[in-house]
Amino acid sequence: MVFDFLKRKKTKKAPLPKPLVKKEVKAEVVKKEKSKKKTSAVLSSKAFPAFPILLSPHVTEKATQLIADSQYVFKVFPRANKTEVKKAIESLYKVKVMSVRIINISGKTKRSGKSQGWKKGYKKAIIKLAPGQRIEAFSV
Repeated sequence: MVFDFLKRKKTKKAPLPKPLVKKEVKAEVVKKEKSKKKTSAVLSSKAFPAFPILLSPHVTEKATQLIADSQYVFKVFPRANKTEVKKAIESLYKVKVMSVRIINISGKTKRSGKSQGWKKGYKKAIIKLAPGQRIEAFSV
């Protein structure tokens, strides 16, 4: 009973089918059609999405002092330019933007004991609004 597996007859497995010989097919070179129209990075303000451009408001002591001069500070996407930031602010907050200043803050080295690392850099934009306009989210 225990050794019944030794008495069983071994059955032969069916041989594997021969692999099919593939015919050589010549690859055709397909030329990609280049579109003549160049798409601009800046979209119309009606359908312009602000969420990938504006990351967060930059709230510091200096930034809150700038609100008195109708200037607001935001952290923005690192590859965003001034016109994209302007359209994002105008479409999101429904205000008129007079000027945009962009500042790249570089990453800095930080040390904790023996180990040394990096603090990530970011890009921030200072937005100046038209006289008499303000963003309600920042009301002081």
